[in-house]
Amino acid sequence: MVQAVSPPADRPKEAKRRTRPGGEPTAEEEADQTESLNRRALALARYYQGKIETISKVPVRSLADFALWYTPGIASVSKSIAADPDASFELTGRWNTIAIVTDGSRVLGLGDIGPCAALPVMEGKALLFKYLGGVDAFPLPIDVADAEALIETVVRISPAVGGINLEDIASPKCFRVLEELQSRLSIPVWHDDQLGTAAATVAALLNALGLTQRAMRELRLVLLGAGAANITTARLLLKLGADPHRLSLVDHRGILHAEREDMDELMLRNPWKYRLALTTDGGGRRGTLADALVGADVLLAASSSNPETVRPAWIRSMAPRPIVFALANPIPEIWPATAHEAGAAIVATGRSDFPNQVNNSLVFPAVFRGVLDARAQSIPDEMVLVAAKELAARAADRGVRVDHLLPTMEETEVFPYVAAAVADAAVRLGLARRKRSHEEFLAEARERMQRPRQLAAELYAAKLTRPMPDEPPESTTRRS
Repeated sequence: MVQAVSPPADRPKEAKRRTRPGGEPTAEEEADQTESLNRRALALARYYQGKIETISKVPVRSLADFALWYTPGIASVSKSIAADPDASFELTGRWNTIAIVTDGSRVLGLGDIGPCAALPVMEGKALLFKYLGGVDAFPLPIDVADAEALIETVVRISPAVGGINLEDIASPKCFRVLEELQSRLSIPVWHDDQLGTAAATVAALLNALGLTQRAMRELRLVLLGAGAANITTARLLLKLGADPHRLSLVDHRGILHAEREDMDELMLRNPWKYRLALTTDGGGRRGTLADALVGADVLLAASSSNPETVRPAWIRSMAPRPIVFALANPIPEIWPATAHEAGAAIVATGRSDFPNQVNNSLVFPAVFRGVLDARAQSIPDEMVLVAAKELAARAADRGVRVDHLLPTMEETEVFPYVAAAVADAAVRLGLARRKRSHEEFLAEARERMQRPRQLAAELYAAKLTRPMPDEPPESTTRRS
């Protein structure tokens, strides 16, 4: 027997205000806000017992309808697909369905917490896919021992879906898993911690460069963290014209360069990192993060979820009016208030409750909307860069500011343009099973991305969605 669950009675305590002159929060207040949101999220998870559910999309008017949706009528649909497997994209929901796959080996800055503990994150991802992209996404944490088992499991489930979103898989295993699945499957395979984060970072950086009047080729770039996100970000930036001799990648051992003592180990264990070491040779520098940051224009941090990872003195050593992206979740490498106080002109984090969210949530719903609408067979870097450039351009059209580099998840009118641009690219690159004009892709994306939001609003209005209990105090909501 299922017992009724009562709404949580404990509301988060309002954070003590320590606002700086000008109305901006202090670092202490940002930490209080984080703690309050964590308490609230746990209470709501207990109350709602999950964030997603499945519902039927066809009418069931009487018992007779089951003969159409199931046996005996369904046999004709199965025979059609047996004769032509690609018909599954037209005769079933496969065309709009993806699997969100993880082994839980590196989750949200929490580390190797395993597939079961990763499930809440995958559920949240599925919610964003549906609400923002109109994509039916199913969370699939998988309990496997190694990369090969994960690869084989995904290959075996692939007939059920039109795309695969890999998530929260430790580096360097994630690179091998992605590349192997991309080579073996004829549906799009995307690792969001690599491609989604990199695309969002590139998009935000393009607009930040415009605001600070900098050129990509002239930048001195420092990327802190040499995992999935930054290795891919570095690859994309080099394709956009960044100077490899002015790009320093820094990991827990310091600046990555061609003469580092662990190069032989990297060549065998992490060839992706090894190749970047040879390409950049530390950006002409040796030493620690502090050494790399002297005179740097940009810091792109995707490393430890610890606000003391980057010190204010190091920000002060950078070039005038530097750009600082502290993207670790749930806690950034430096609190935004601290970075601003140290002289940063533009600061971004990966969180929606701080200004300037640079997060893969701004990318993956639109990218998958585009590749699914085109029935694309893969997602090469060219399509990733198309998404990044389109997101940046649409934000610029609306007007960017130092505290608003990219659209927020509420500015949903932007995302169909990104989806259509990705679908166009799939057609142009010869990767689309389904070809349409830009206008047709855009119209389809608008309709398909708007419908879930309308449905959610109507379900809430009809009280079929339980209302949010005990609304949090003003201090824990997003500040304007």
